[in-house]
Amino acid sequence: MKAIAQTEYGSPEVLKLTEVDRPLVQADTVLVRVHGASVNAGDWHLMRGRPLLVRLMLGGLLQPKIKIIGFDIAGTVEAVGNNVTGFQVGDEVFGDLSECGFGAFAEYAGAPESALALKPDNLTFAEAAAVPGAAMTALQALRDIGKVQPGQQVLINGASGGVGSYGVQLAKAFGAEVTAVCSIEKKDRIGGLGADWVMDYSQVDLTQKKIYDLIVDVAAYRSVFDYLPALKPGGSYVLVGGSISRLFQVMILGSLISKMSNRTVKALIVKPNSADLVTLRALIEAGKIMPLIDRLYSLEEVPVALRQLEQRQVVGKVAIRV
Repeated sequence: MKAIAQTEYGSPEVLKLTEVDRPLVQADTVLVRVHGASVNAGDWHLMRGRPLLVRLMLGGLLQPKIKIIGFDIAGTVEAVGNNVTGFQVGDEVFGDLSECGFGAFAEYAGAPESALALKPDNLTFAEAAAVPGAAMTALQALRDIGKVQPGQQVLINGASGGVGSYGVQLAKAFGAEVTAVCSIEKKDRIGGLGADWVMDYSQVDLTQKKIYDLIVDVAAYRSVFDYLPALKPGGSYVLVGGSISRLFQVMILGSLISKMSNRTVKALIVKPNSADLVTLRALIEAGKIMPLIDRLYSLEEVPVALRQLEQRQVVGKVAIRV
């Protein structure tokens, strides 16, 4: 099969279109003929091997152990193992491979059935592949940590990215009033997702604006302490993405800040699962959320797609048609 693979860390130029063996079907796995994939920030972290923590946890210290990156897929079931009961050949599925070896940037991918769910009927394969990682992240941030409720005031910082664009839609679907924060040139497209207010990130003054029940920070480049005055007592701050220093700040100090401020301060650790994929499929088929696709590329153009994502030239998601 064709795949985009790497044998060293570096810029998108290390990713090469090559021929590799198809994944073998194990007793507990599903072989998927990949028709769609999408790119995520985690992909270029693996590609570059930065920060060092990525190499220690996943990628190999000197050279990548994961040769084929990418974790969002959509496609058709090609074969199933003897122990698989939830899928059959021909099923249209989508899923997140981040906990089962990655490998989305290829013509075929193997996965346990727990990583997959049936694809939403109203999406193309490329659109469906833009859902799993980003939408599950937003769902778990809002529902599981933020415990968002109807009528609450929610701020989504970094609303123009993949996670942020789903966060805006999911918060509205849960009945919240949503303030979306993004760059001024992206305001129109994010406003179209249903946000009640859209703010230019360079003009945000958290000491003067409204008080929020929940802040989801997808672009954490400001200190968590900057956000505390904007949170109601009992409110929640959820860090999803941003600089490593901010991540460590929240992971190390979050519990202490929570106790001292009477506010919940946590960093999200995403847990991919098929139940959340089923929840997202229902929301999509009901018209409550939809992927915001910025651009569509071929498998051969994955390096171009990752470069554009890395340079923050993207609104929403970048999808790959395999």
